[in-house]
Amino acid sequence: MDDLSNTSGSSPGSVPSSAPLARIETNQQLTLSGTWTLAYFHAIKKQLSTHDARHIEHLSLEPVTQLDTAAAQLLIEWFGSERMQQQANHLPDQRRQLILSVIEALKVVAEAPETPARTWCQRLGDSLARLGQQVTALFTQQLYLLGFLGVMLAAFGRTFWRPGRWRLTATVAHIHQTGLNAVPIVVLLTFMVGAVVAFLGATVLTTFGATIYTVNLVVFSFLREFGVLLAAIMLAGRTASAFTAQLGAMKSNEEIDALRTQGLDPIELLVLPRVIALWISLPLLAFVGTLSGMLGGAVVGAVSLDIPFTQFWQIVQRDISIRHLWVGLSKAPLFALVIAIIGCAEGFKVSGSAQSVGERTTSSVVQSIFMVILLDALAALYFMQMGW
Repeated sequence: MDDLSNTSGSSPGSVPSSAPLARIETNQQLTLSGTWTLAYFHAIKKQLSTHDARHIEHLSLEPVTQLDTAAAQLLIEWFGSERMQQQANHLPDQRRQLILSVIEALKVVAEAPETPARTWCQRLGDSLARLGQQVTALFTQQLYLLGFLGVMLAAFGRTFWRPGRWRLTATVAHIHQTGLNAVPIVVLLTFMVGAVVAFLGATVLTTFGATIYTVNLVVFSFLREFGVLLAAIMLAGRTASAFTAQLGAMKSNEEIDALRTQGLDPIELLVLPRVIALWISLPLLAFVGTLSGMLGGAVVGAVSLDIPFTQFWQIVQRDISIRHLWVGLSKAPLFALVIAIIGCAEGFKVSGSAQSVGERTTSSVVQSIFMVILLDALAALYFMQMGW
């Protein structure tokens, strides 16, 4: 556009830029002056709107210092293509070529066939096609995860009977990163959720004169669900993304290909330590989160509900079975396996660019959280049907 502007008769060195102006001269002639470019788009529209093109017979563009395609289009649409083509014959070559080019471009746009409106059957077909694509992608993704799980279990079976091939140093390092470093945030999160559950429970139960059962509500919910679920969601967002980013960066730098070239198994070196670390870390974090959530409920009971800590603990010992703790913790290894497998599998799918690393990291977090919640719901239904 700048080139067109500069070749359309402008002379920036000798003629200063000024606002566009359109004024009526005698003999029904409209004289344009100033700068007619995109920078003055709104001013040009305002100038043209003050005049009726039907009463104008001639246009004088000689005083115009600059003219670009945007202003030319506005001028043609206001004055009409045929009339503007006649006016262009009296202009210098550069401006005539510019205006004629814009007229031809507007004709092409006007003559382009309009896209017919899609019927409801076509829109329904498009929706079904998109749904089918998403279902196919989901099915393909689950097959890939199952295949990756099989490869991981095969590597685990090969190394389990050979202690010399265990990667203890890497496993301990990952336990420190995924488990120990996550303790503060898990404790804080579960403590606050425990306090909120206690507040909400007391608000409802007070209406029925059963405030004391807030203790049962908080302890029962954290032993069976919230303790392990909140810890798993926290690790799904924190650890799965870290696994994907670490392995994706190695894949981008071709370090994984280098390991294969040296005859080393990347699954054994990179995936197994992470899976085992999460197997160990998540049950411990779930236990810590359960205790922290119960403590949050106990603090609310002591401060707001006149339930001392000793009475809180006596109710727990008397009414709550230890079986609920085992039911809750029994889900932790399954959640840990799902989070680790998804995080590592997405890291191996990185195609080699920073954008791919970001996309796979996001995908691993979404998939991990979705699978954790889905498995928790299925486990709750199973335990309910079994009477556990």
